[in-house]
Parts: sequence; structure tokens; C-alpha cells
Amino acid sequence: VAGYFISTVEVRERPVPAARRALGRVFMVSGTAGFLFSVGALTALTSIPGRYAALGWLPFALTLVMLLAGGMLWRMSRRDCAQALGAKNIHSERLSGWLFLSPNLLGFVLFFAGPLLFSLYVSFTNWDSFNQRDWVGLANYARVFNLSVSVLATPDQPLREVMDAGRYDELLRLNILGQGILIGAEDKRFWIALRNTLVFGLLAVPLSVLPALLLAALLNSQLPGMRFYRTLYFVPSVAAVVGVALIWQWMYNSQVGWINYFISSAIGFLNAVLGSNIRDPQIRWLADSDYALLSVVIMSAWQWIGFNTVLFLAGLQTIPRELYEAATVDGANARQQFFNVTLPMLAPTTLYVLITTTIQALQVFDQVFIVSNGTGGPGTATLTMTLNLYQNGFQSFRQGYASALAWVLFIVIFVFTLVQFRRQRRASGAYDE
Repeated sequence: VAGYFISTVEVRERPVPAARRALGRVFMVSGTAGFLFSVGALTALTSIPGRYAALGWLPFALTLVMLLAGGMLWRMSRRDCAQALGAKNIHSERLSGWLFLSPNLLGFVLFFAGPLLFSLYVSFTNWDSFNQRDWVGLANYARVFNLSVSVLATPDQPLREVMDAGRYDELLRLNILGQGILIGAEDKRFWIALRNTLVFGLLAVPLSVLPALLLAALLNSQLPGMRFYRTLYFVPSVAAVVGVALIWQWMYNSQVGWINYFISSAIGFLNAVLGSNIRDPQIRWLADSDYALLSVVIMSAWQWIGFNTVLFLAGLQTIPRELYEAATVDGANARQQFFNVTLPMLAPTTLYVLITTTIQALQVFDQVFIVSNGTGGPGTATLTMTLNLYQNGFQSFRQGYASALAWVLFIVIFVFTLVQFRRQRRASGAYDE
């Protein structure tokens, strides 16, 4: 830092002398070397060639290609080389633009596009993170969707009598017109996770979008103190998910949690006032499979409402006041203005909020992982698609199958997003008419 200031800071708008620039470079190089030595980084750097040698020739080849490419770019950027190649100013501007974009593009390729394509390749293998990857084609995808349907002689006929019990698990029993039907799945947990994820989305999306719209309409008013409440509602969105989940886990405690305390107090008050005999349910929120998923829905919706409120509020503030004034002149009341002016003008914001919230709901992981300790319990009550993916990939080390599950999840999210886009397009056409 001292070297940077020595070599760059001007005195009374005079150019920095060459000697001071050289001294600044010496300070920067020596300071960097001293820092690396003090933290032991130089020792680690000296071990890199040995580790490269253990990995084979490919890392050396990639490093050599990158060094050659960097040297060529540096050489091409010099003025004498550009003049020899007949480069023009527009070429220099384009090269500068690509150089400025290159860090972001490199990060995109290394940390997004590259892993994405690699996961697609891995989904066609049986890789377990340790042994050699063997190509298995569509076997992983076939296992995900493999179902077997059998007609039962009696409603309680066991699975082993109608299908291979070593391959299929019982997924569902149906009774259609008195005829029993058994559906078995090769991967029962996938279908349970899919069901839980869809139920979670159907509950969490409305609970985190509709209240956010109403709160935004309230915060958009000119009532005193609204700026404070705008900040207050946004706080849960920036809070750490782990901390929020742990607090809610304590609140859901059936013995000492605040939620059951308020329920017990309310029931006691009603029994005292009305003379009734209402029994305190003492709900085991996270330990009862009937309430566990609902508990996670409430926790997630509470955390997402603030962010959606801010988005809706930003959309409301872009609606011209002249539209409301014209509606008032035409005799429209507040309800008519909301449904005929506010909602149509908020259509783009609503679409964005719905899509982002739906994607969040379909990818829910942190909350269920924390409250269930990574098991998806009790039983499989909170098992979601992302948690099932994690268990297969990082607990059972079936990376190939986990990659296939990830791409199935991508298809599910893509379908939901596409449906929302098409519905919004139709709604926009109806508004235009």
C-alpha cells in the first residue's frame, strides 16, 4: 500500500518522478514478498510443481497454454506490434473491451458453464467421486423415473407377490372402482421429495407473495414512519439463513417454544372466559410428520416476504400518479383502482417476483437441512429435491446419480418458469385489449 501511494500520488499536480515510481515498485514487490513469506505462502508455492507432477501431463499443458495465450495478448497489446499488424483504433478498443470482460468470462466458464457441462457428462456415468467413471448412458435417468404398476388380487396384497421387491419399493396404493392398484418405484425417495417440493412451493409462494403485495401497498402510503417499516421488513431477507432457522427451531420447540406458549395461553384464556374445555394440542411442530413441512413453509415465507415487499414497493413507485387521478375522476373507488390500475401496471414486477420465489421454493435446502439435521425427517416429511440430491451426492457419494437428479430438478424449474412466462404473456394481451 505504501509503495502504491509513493508511486502514484502527485504533489501539486506535478508528474510523479521516475525515481519515485521505481521506489514505489520496490516497496510493493518487497512488501508482497514479505507478506507471502510471513504467512507461509512461499512454502506452499514451492510444493505446486510436485503436486502438478503427480496429476500428470494435462495440468502442465493447460498452464502452458494459458501462459502462451497471456503472453500473446500482452505482446499484441503493445503499440509496435499493433502497428506492424496494421491494427486500427477500433481494434484496440475491441481488445480493451474483451480484456475488461475476460475476468468475468473466465469466472463464468470456470465456475458456472464448466461445472454445468461437467455435471451433464457425469449424469451419464456411475461416478462415485473416487473410482473411474464408467459410461452408463441413460441408466441414471431411467432409475429416477422407473415405475411399476400392478393390479392387486386383494387390496392388502403384499408388493413381493406382484413385482420384484428387491428392485421396487411401494410408492402408492390406489382403489379405483373397487380394484386395487399398486405403484412401485425404483427410487421411492425421489418421488417423495418431488411431492414435498411441489407441496412446499404451492404453499410457500402464495404465502410470501400475496402478503408482500399488501404490505407494499401499505408502505407506499404517506403515513408517518413508513421509511422505518420499509427497513424493518427487509431485515429478515438479509439475515443469515442458519441463524433464522435456529431461532425458528427454538420457537417451534414443543416444550419451551414461544409458538406453543402463545397457543396454550390463548386456549387457557378462552377456557376461562367461555367456560369451555378446549384441550391444549401441544403441537410437536418439527417432530410430527403432519406439521414438519408446514413449519418450514411458514419459516421460509416469513424470510422471503421482506424481499418481495421491497420489489413490489419499487414497482408501485414507478406507476404514474396521473393514472390514479384519472381513475378518481372517472369515479373509481380504492378497490377498483387497485384491481384495474395497480395490478395491471405491476404485471412485470409480479412476474419477476413469482418466478424468483418459485425458483427459491423449488430449490429450498438450507431451512430443511438445518431443522432436520440433514435427514429430511421426521421420516421423509421434509425431504426435498435438493436435499435428496445432496444426500445422494455427498453422503452416499453417487455423483453420477446426483447429477441426473440435478438435471431433473432443472427441467422442473424450467417448466414452471416457462408456464409463468406464457401465462403472463396471455394476461398482458388481455390487459392490452
